[in-house]
Amino acid sequence: MRDVELYKTILGLTPPWTVVDVTLDVKGQHVTVRVHAGDGPFPCPECHATVPGYDKKPRRWRHLDTCQFTTWIEAEVPRIACPTHGVKQLPVPWAEPGSQFTALFERFAIDLLRECSVQGGADLLQVTWDEAWGIKARAVTRGLARRGHEVVARLGVDEKAIAKRHRYLTVVADLDRSRVLYLTEDRKQASLDGFWGTLTPAQREGIEAIAMDMWEPYIQSTLVHLDDATAKIVFDKFHIAKHLHDAVDQVRKAEHRTLKQAQDDRLTGTKYLWLMRPQAMTDAQRATFRGLQRSDLKVARAWALKERFRHFWEYTYLGAAQTFFARWFWRATHSRLKPMAAVAKLLQRHLPNVLTYLRHRLTNAGLEAVNATIQWVKKTARGFRNVEHFKTAIYFHCGGLDLYPHESR
Repeated sequence: MRDVELYKTILGLTPPWTVVDVTLDVKGQHVTVRVHAGDGPFPCPECHATVPGYDKKPRRWRHLDTCQFTTWIEAEVPRIACPTHGVKQLPVPWAEPGSQFTALFERFAIDLLRECSVQGGADLLQVTWDEAWGIKARAVTRGLARRGHEVVARLGVDEKAIAKRHRYLTVVADLDRSRVLYLTEDRKQASLDGFWGTLTPAQREGIEAIAMDMWEPYIQSTLVHLDDATAKIVFDKFHIAKHLHDAVDQVRKAEHRTLKQAQDDRLTGTKYLWLMRPQAMTDAQRATFRGLQRSDLKVARAWALKERFRHFWEYTYLGAAQTFFARWFWRATHSRLKPMAAVAKLLQRHLPNVLTYLRHRLTNAGLEAVNATIQWVKKTARGFRNVEHFKTAIYFHCGGLDLYPHESR
């Protein structure tokens, strides 16, 4: 009797539902809880009108283990014949419609799957891989359906490689909360166009700034769909820093080849020294680097240009920043270093949306935390052959979604 009352409380049962029997099978290592709904009449799930029962369908749900005994909930679920809505199955209070697990079990499974791979979670839960993935996929579907139309002021757009041969996902994220808002395949203009269609007019108007790299399809999509986009697009300073780092490395490679032909090995093994800040170097690295700086090397001049550009991000006033950039641009384009001159011209072409950083102080740093989690998901799963599964996994771990079944007690 105590077991009956205990499970009645755990499952949150109210009339007409009641626990009629609890059976322990020690040899089979499982507990069976039988629930009964009576003979009716029952309320219609659609209109709540009281109607007689039509028939019953036996069903079984996996519940949380009881003292390491696998626990099952069994019930003959009534169907009603509503004059207005036809034959409908009565919903059960312990599980979502169509699920073979109780809501409490799904909540526990979701917490577990957040911490390990699908296969690892399936092994611990003693379910199949397909069943564990089904819990994960239903949680994402549930969470996306519950997501409201809240205004997100600061967005970030980036691409994420999903496989070899230049396959990408376009990722749109809420930078303030480091959560993924939208995912789609490829990185074309049409890829980002799809995101704007998911927003209400109020959500579009509420966007204050959007960080991205200097990828033309993303720029054009934003200009087409967002009012006053020119003042809101902010080119991510970390992508700009990457362009500068790449230019320095190109200068180093070319100069290293020339020096090697003259039997000069000064630049051998120095690749990462030119990409590091002196503050991050060891004493030995700093001593080596200072020696290289004092020599008449092209890469030393390229490195000095790269480091000098860091001061641009410290400016507050637009005019002062423009003056600084004009001087830096002249030095870069007259340095006789083609990679540095190319980056300088790239920045000049996009200068208005480089300068918007001074107003918004926005970067895609919030997306870096998301990217780290995405990499963990990818590594834990040993890769994804199915892109839709990859998107589901990203939403599950990075979407900031309400994943749990609300029917749980």
